[in-house]
Amino acid sequence: MANVAITQIRSPAFYEGNLLSSVFANEFNVLRSPESVIFRQGSWPIPGERIPDLAALSMGFSIEEDLAWPGLAVGNLFRRPRATVLVTVTGIDKLTLPENSISYPVENTVPFNLDSVANTIHTLFSEETPVVVQLAPSEERVYMVGKANSVFEDLSVTQRQLRNRLFQDNSILASLPLNSLSRNNEVDLLFLSELQILQDITSLLSRHKHLAKDHSPDLYSLELSGLEEIGKRYGEDSQQFKDASQILADSLQKFADKMYNLYGGSAVVEVMTVKTYDTPFVRKSRSILETSKTIPENQYNIGYPYNFNYAVVFNICLWIMIALIIAVIVISYNLWNMDPGYDSIIYRMTNQKIRMD
Repeated sequence: MANVAITQIRSPAFYEGNLLSSVFANEFNVLRSPESVIFRQGSWPIPGERIPDLAALSMGFSIEEDLAWPGLAVGNLFRRPRATVLVTVTGIDKLTLPENSISYPVENTVPFNLDSVANTIHTLFSEETPVVVQLAPSEERVYMVGKANSVFEDLSVTQRQLRNRLFQDNSILASLPLNSLSRNNEVDLLFLSELQILQDITSLLSRHKHLAKDHSPDLYSLELSGLEEIGKRYGEDSQQFKDASQILADSLQKFADKMYNLYGGSAVVEVMTVKTYDTPFVRKSRSILETSKTIPENQYNIGYPYNFNYAVVFNICLWIMIALIIAVIVISYNLWNMDPGYDSIIYRMTNQKIRMD
């Protein structure tokens, strides 16, 4: 019998999908979002360095450089979300999240922070003191401003506080199935303490529901690296890593649902999974000698860059000037054509002066 070779022909979409999955390993997932913020289904890769701009646009803020990414559509500009929650999980490229979530590949995954979004919130809503929370429990890095200082003052953030919090009566150890994880291992406790922070945030917000009903937008940025430490300790093929990944995915979905309900369906909850960063996180600094140098003059007579508020200020000044000019013309015309027979204080004083003369 002659050998017959069978060749399986695959569509270009199959190779495109495999190519995207192999090149862009990290993912950006939208777990919950209100109707006013529209995320489209698709496989458009989003640049990792533009994640803060995406968060700003979803909250209705302006950005300095346009984001040419079709995943975010134009929603209702008059109903912006009251909260944005971004959870960054390191050590894994993809979590098993529900099918109703929207995921996008991430290209050029670099470390980032939401400081620019936080500064915008405090600039626009300085009198209302919004809630801004940025946490990285593994590094004991905490940033709380506004009402977060009073509401989350009891939140455990240091390693010692988190360990003591886990062994209290109302901790997640009493209700969470650990499976292959152990409460006697420091690496496992670090992972579980991050899940405890998620539960404590929703519990504190449940006690202070008025924060979710004000008009100022809130910002939550959490960085979880406990799963990465479990992968380093046991290996990514171990049962501990698989159980931890499933526990984390379930906890994130519950956290997203609680935050979404606490804000009355007006919250965007996003999860970004990062296997490894493409470049290390290096903070740029300048020396005093560098800042004391004089700026060279413009040799080529190039125009200075405009501020992104230029159009807003220009329109305000323009229409105020137009309204004042029209008001002056109308008032002058009416005064010029006023009937002298009217019983006006101007003409009564004029008539008395004429009679006295």
